[in-house]
Amino acid sequence: MFLSVFEMFKVGVGPSSSHTMGPMVAAGRFLDLLRASAFTPFGVRASLHGSLAFTGVGHATDRATILGLAGFRPDSYDAERAESELARVAAERTVTPEGLPALAFDPASDLVFDYGPPLPGHANGLILRATDAQGDVILAQTYYSVGGGFVLTEQELASGGDTDRGPAVPYPFRSAAEMLEMNRASGLSIAAMKRANEMSRGTAEALDRGLARIWEVMKGTMDRGLATDGVLPGGLNVKRRAPAILRALEAERGRNLTAPHVINDWISTYAMAVNEENAAGGQVVTAPTNGAAGVIPATIRYWLDHVPGASQARVPEFLLTAAAVGGLIKFNASISGAECGCQAEVGSAAAMAAAGLAAVLGGSPEQVENAAEIALEHHLGMTCDPVRGLVQVPCIERNGLGAIKAVSAASLALRGDGSHLVPLDAAIETMRQTGADMSEKYKETALGGLAVNVPNC
Repeated sequence: MFLSVFEMFKVGVGPSSSHTMGPMVAAGRFLDLLRASAFTPFGVRASLHGSLAFTGVGHATDRATILGLAGFRPDSYDAERAESELARVAAERTVTPEGLPALAFDPASDLVFDYGPPLPGHANGLILRATDAQGDVILAQTYYSVGGGFVLTEQELASGGDTDRGPAVPYPFRSAAEMLEMNRASGLSIAAMKRANEMSRGTAEALDRGLARIWEVMKGTMDRGLATDGVLPGGLNVKRRAPAILRALEAERGRNLTAPHVINDWISTYAMAVNEENAAGGQVVTAPTNGAAGVIPATIRYWLDHVPGASQARVPEFLLTAAAVGGLIKFNASISGAECGCQAEVGSAAAMAAAGLAAVLGGSPEQVENAAEIALEHHLGMTCDPVRGLVQVPCIERNGLGAIKAVSAASLALRGDGSHLVPLDAAIETMRQTGADMSEKYKETALGGLAVNVPNC
């Protein structure tokens, strides 16, 4: 099994990897189909299903779909240009993607939120259609946004899995047990095995440059969030809190007012800064999703700024270890809140962050696996219940607590020798089963939990 670190960590745009980035990617793929088609399209239509319909407005799914059909991509998103294009599409009722004629598209009638039963493949489904001048469909494709910005067609989903493509890699572990067996046989760390797998598909230069870029964007998102005050969009009037908390924490330094537990406030603030930027539609890195994007960068920032001996040169080791664990979770369960609740998003992020932190603190592979298990185990059952469908409440604070759990899990694991009762594989399978049993109300539909018990207008 192989999932690249650059598939797990993707540069994109907020507020949601599955509801914003995924539909934008799907629309781009559909445009490629049209460019290769023998038919000349006259117009396009889109229908959103399942969670994409129920929380689509709050997650900007409608905007993302329109922009995707207009040729926008998450990794090169320009917010100012996007606003201009959305206004133009609404006025002229066309999209004008490169390499295709202007296509008729009226957002008011050609973008449909279908609140009926979800499509059979996944809770996040959308159907894109091209029409001729008479309005007859000449090409259609069903896409599923399966979490973390990953998009599969109906056929790809049915063929089984998106993590076994391409040639064989040196260490094709499909479970944590296999990963540890390969560690023992090779004498390599988890990060070293992951690096060898990546190197079998590319160059060392490209890998190192890409990892540096991932951390650069993560840190840039955090820095913007720590410096930007104001109120988040969407109508809940949620105030950005990270800058004010940071100012208070910095003022306390050197005044003998900082109790030991205040380190938790630093960790939470780092994470909240990222997710406040995400909620505002800013540039983020899926880690493994946008809704959980703050956990891993906050844990790295905690390690770099608050742990003696930390070195930025080892950030790639952290990211590679985290990606190895994230790949196992995605392959054997899910990283999609619409499929398994927030245990699949913040829970997965905490497990990845705990593994990365344990690795750079000198943990053995067994201790790293233990750290990931502890973090995931104590997110099991967590629902996804965003108020008004916005990635704000409880999502922003939840990232802060997820990062704290990650740090605690790594610390507990390093206090032991790596032996423990519950293996990571068991925690991952439990998460999958729990998600399957969980009511749809608690899986990113905003139909249950806090979403219906908190006044949102």
